[in-house]
Amino acid sequence: MIELSAKLTTGSVYLAGEALECRISFCHTTQPEHRKSQSHSDILENLAWASAQIHCFFSTSKNTTDKNVIAEKTTALEVTSCDIGDVVFHTKPKILFCDLTIPLGETKFFLYRETLPLEAPPSYRGTAVKYSYKITIATQKVGSHIKMVRLPFRVLPISPVMNLQDLPALCETTDILQPTSPFSEGRKVETHLTMALQVLQNLTARRSPNSYMITNGRGKVGRFCLFKSAYRLGEDIVGTFDFSVGTITCMQVSVSLQPEEVLKSKTPSKNVNKESCSRSMTVARYHEVTLGLTHSQLILPIPLHITPAFEIDEVSLNWRLHFEFVLSQDKLLPNPEDKDWNAPLNVPIETMVWNLPVKIYTTLPKQIAQQFHGNDNYTMFIK
Repeated sequence: MIELSAKLTTGSVYLAGEALECRISFCHTTQPEHRKSQSHSDILENLAWASAQIHCFFSTSKNTTDKNVIAEKTTALEVTSCDIGDVVFHTKPKILFCDLTIPLGETKFFLYRETLPLEAPPSYRGTAVKYSYKITIATQKVGSHIKMVRLPFRVLPISPVMNLQDLPALCETTDILQPTSPFSEGRKVETHLTMALQVLQNLTARRSPNSYMITNGRGKVGRFCLFKSAYRLGEDIVGTFDFSVGTITCMQVSVSLQPEEVLKSKTPSKNVNKESCSRSMTVARYHEVTLGLTHSQLILPIPLHITPAFEIDEVSLNWRLHFEFVLSQDKLLPNPEDKDWNAPLNVPIETMVWNLPVKIYTTLPKQIAQQFHGNDNYTMFIK
């Protein structure tokens, strides 16, 4: 019996354009109950071949997959969907070995390296569509069927606003915010990935406070200040509320971080909407009772498990802050000179909603790996 083990040595989260590395081992072992009855032919095991490649699977709840997009599915391996989805992207298979003989008790190790393209779609689990990545390792024992094992991993997008051809110009015109050493002997050779990360850091490091006066038809609710509009995964969205300038009583406020998923229809019909929007559940929420407060602050952490904003041919994803204000026209607080005061039994209220777009970009995979320790080691037995 052959024990196939595979482990991602560089983690389970990668940026588009980054190289991954997988360590694959084949061990000739035997079950304890068969050790006494093993024959001379069991001392050696022969494997005809083994290969590895990356597949990106796409699935949709509406079953509206364009067959023209997934027409190119021919690979060296016959990959079945198995309810995973359709293959929309794959790398060329790499042969690990051919005609391998493994003596009993020995282990053979192989290393699989592959670089993800910068234009690869990110890993995403939305309300209507899903993209997932897996490393498919296949092998065949002499005289047996093909066995496959799949290792899942996560791919993060660089940025939906970056054009690969414009990256050198963006790096030259953008101020570098990280410290530089005067003793360096020269500038290192910049790749598209390093240039994209540099521009991304500059975009999310700048603080540009924006103030918004929140009003409705009855008057002013207050002023909201957001210190910056571009964030990375794991950062906190920080803002302040100023209700002292309001003419309406704000009893409580709720802020939610919500995705905006837009499906792009490829049907050229004039009667069919080319874009359909669907929103999934709230991923983070801030709530506070503000009755009697003149100032308040917003601190909303951005989870590391969400997908940053991206845009591809089939779907685009953006993020927004969804505000809900509970307002009242009545005077609810007593005057300082009032000695006897009772709280009102019934308060007429109205709810006001407001949406504010925010930009959420990716972060370094190491920061995600520090919080999530996924199982990146998989084992399969080949009899």
